[in-house]
Amino acid sequence: MHSKEYALIVAGGKGTRIKSRLPKQFLELHGKPILLHTLEAFFRYSKSIEIILVLPEDDFKIWSDLCKRHHFNKPITLQKGGESRFQSVKNGLEKIDGQGLVAIHDGVRPLVSEDIIGASFRLAAVHQSAVAAVRLKESIRMTDQDNTKAVDRSRFRLIQTPQTFDVALIKQAYQLKEDASMTDDASVAERSGHVISLFEGSYENIKITTPEDLIIAEALLNSRKVDVK
Repeated sequence: MHSKEYALIVAGGKGTRIKSRLPKQFLELHGKPILLHTLEAFFRYSKSIEIILVLPEDDFKIWSDLCKRHHFNKPITLQKGGESRFQSVKNGLEKIDGQGLVAIHDGVRPLVSEDIIGASFRLAAVHQSAVAAVRLKESIRMTDQDNTKAVDRSRFRLIQTPQTFDVALIKQAYQLKEDASMTDDASVAERSGHVISLFEGSYENIKITTPEDLIIAEALLNSRKVDVK
């Protein structure tokens, strides 16, 4: 018996680092908002997946207008975000009623593939968690105020989303008191006492944060064979 699958898309960015007045999730990429690319990736993976979209309440009108403009009418459950990512995810999880698996994903990672989404659900069904990660390509150094020290990059991973969990596990983890050191869902689950399972993500699964990220994303979309227009 397959577990019910949910996706919780968190999109609370302000566009500060990308130097935009419009929140970055609504900036256009290949002719439509970044956020629409992200949502459509999950619907390409599964037509039956249940999606909760967490947005700042102030952005609800922008989102409604964009849906009309781009004729986007897929079934989405909209939830009001909180003051932090932690609070936004917690709010989103409240919309899930029942058992299953939930993939928590950044709204500004629009190039996530169906293969990555599918892998996250398959592995989470076995291990209760599945977090996308990639190996470092460059050398890294650890620094303090006075010195730097080379470290073995093979021991480290760059963490991405989706981060997929058993619903009951991650809901229980988000009952913890918020702490600034818990920067993603994996760190919340780990703090709650759960072992985190990593799987191979993709270097294409970039997070749109700075202006050059938009240029890279455009180039990657241009190189894909699927019709994303």
